[in-house]
Amino acid sequence: MSVNEYVKYMTQQFTKFIDRPPNEKRTQKPVDSAQPVYTNRWLGLLPFAWKLFLNKAD
Repeated sequence: MSVNEYVKYMTQQFTKFIDRPPNEKRTQKPVDSAQPVYTNRWLGLLPFAWKLFLNKAD
């Protein structure tokens, strides 16, 4: 595939995406089904870093 064909393809895909209505864009967004770990979600990165440190020290 030449560079010109690639640019043409990417331009077509971009214009297709831009021309869609906003509600259709929202429905096609990937949904992250995996919930983050409770300690990371509520307490931040420090508990995660502490757990990694303790596991590596063993």
